[in-house]
Amino acid sequence: MSEFKALVVNKTDTDFTVNVQAVSMDDLPEGEVLIKVQYSSVNYKDGLACIPDGKIVKTYPFIPGIDLAGSVVSSSDPRFKEGDEVVATGYEIGVTHYGGFSEYARIPGDWLVPLPKGLTLKEAMALGTAGFTAALSIHRLEENGLSPDKGKVLVTGATGGVGSLAVSMLAKRGYEVVASTGKETEHEYLRGLGAKEILSREDVCAEKIRPLDKQHWAAAVDPVGGRTLATVLSHIRYGGAVAVSGLTGGTDVPTTVFPFILRGVSLLGIDSVYCPMELRKQIWERMASDLKPDKLLQSIAQEITLEQLPEALANILKGKVRGRTVVKLP
Repeated sequence: MSEFKALVVNKTDTDFTVNVQAVSMDDLPEGEVLIKVQYSSVNYKDGLACIPDGKIVKTYPFIPGIDLAGSVVSSSDPRFKEGDEVVATGYEIGVTHYGGFSEYARIPGDWLVPLPKGLTLKEAMALGTAGFTAALSIHRLEENGLSPDKGKVLVTGATGGVGSLAVSMLAKRGYEVVASTGKETEHEYLRGLGAKEILSREDVCAEKIRPLDKQHWAAAVDPVGGRTLATVLSHIRYGGAVAVSGLTGGTDVPTTVFPFILRGVSLLGIDSVYCPMELRKQIWERMASDLKPDKLLQSIAQEITLEQLPEALANILKGKVRGRTVVKLP
C-alpha cells in the first residue's frame, strides 16, 4: 500500500488545520519496525497536540497519537517478526515522532512492548498511556508500603482516563477507594467502577489550604496537581504517599514541607513517557493480570473512528470525556 489514512496536523504562518488525509509510506519517520495500526486512543496530550498553542508539536506537518497497538508488517529488529502483536506508548511517539493516529506507523524497536497474554489489541488501547500511568501509580504506592489494610485510597479526577482506570484497578486489588469528581452526574459510573465513597472536587481542593489537616487517606492517585495536590497532601495519613502524574489543575503546588517532615508523607512522581523498559514490561504484564479492570471495554471505553477523532480531541480538552476513547483504524 503506497498511501493510507492518517490524522495530520499542520501549521503555517496563516493557518492551522487538523484533517484526515492520505499519507505516503515515504512520509513515515525512521524506525526498525513497520506496524499496521489497529487501535489508538485519545489522551489529553493528544488534544494539546491538535491546537495551535498546545506546545506539544515542534515541527509540522505532524501525525499525533501517543498510543498505538497493532501487528508487525516488517522488521529489521530481530526481536520482532511479521505478525507479532505489539503495543507502543510514551517515548517520542506523538510528540516528535509520528504517532498512532495513522493506519501505519514506523517505530524504533526499543520503544515496543509485545502484547501481553490476556489482553487484546483493543483492550491494550482502552488502557494505553492512561492505564499505564494508573498502574504505575499503584505499583509505586505499593512499593512505598501501601496495602488494602492500611486504609482508604483517594483518586482525584476520577472520571478521566487515569482516574477511571485507577479506581477500577484499586477496587480489583481490594482497596477501599474514595473517588473525587466535579461531575455530579457521574456518581453511578464511579460506583460501578468500584468506588465506595465519592467526594466533590471542592472537598479535595480547599479554598484555604492548611499545611496539615485531618488525616483521611492512606494514599492517593492524583492526575490533577495544583491546589488539589496541595490539599490532598495535607490529609494523607502518617507514612502515606501521593502518586502524582498530571497537571490539569495547574503546575504550582502551594504546600509546605510539613506533610513530608512531620508525617513522613512521600510524593511519588509518575513518568509514563521514559519509564525504563524492564519496568514498563512488568507494568503491562500486571495490567493483563492482577490490575486488569473488570468489564474494561463495556464500562470504561468507547470506540470511535478516525473521522470522529477531531471532535473527541476537542472534547478531552474541555473535560467532556468520561473514561477512555479508543480509535479504531480502518
